[in-house]
Amino acid sequence: MAEFDPEKFEDKYANYFPELQQAYKNAFNRMNDRYDSTLVHAIDQQVLNESEPFYEHEDGFRVELPADPYERLTGVAVSEGEFETVLEAHVAEIETELERVFGLQ
Repeated sequence: MAEFDPEKFEDKYANYFPELQQAYKNAFNRMNDRYDSTLVHAIDQQVLNESEPFYEHEDGFRVELPADPYERLTGVAVSEGEFETVLEAHVAEIETELERVFGLQ
């Protein structure tokens, strides 16, 4: 893996696509071990597939979600509170994995 360059991350899909895939996959696997796999899979496919990772020099990685993530969820019966809890944990896991994959921990 090449050394992380914040300026190159602005064009992340051209410069860091394999690393992004690995971070999201690692986070998915960890979440799948801890939470209901049906819900984790639905969040991954229906919400996180439209998420956008960003890197900010002072704050590190953050994941921006699409608007109204709970409204995007179909095929899974879950309260909005439980959904928000699992989604928040999943996003935190992705951000942690991004730091790990890029060697910034």
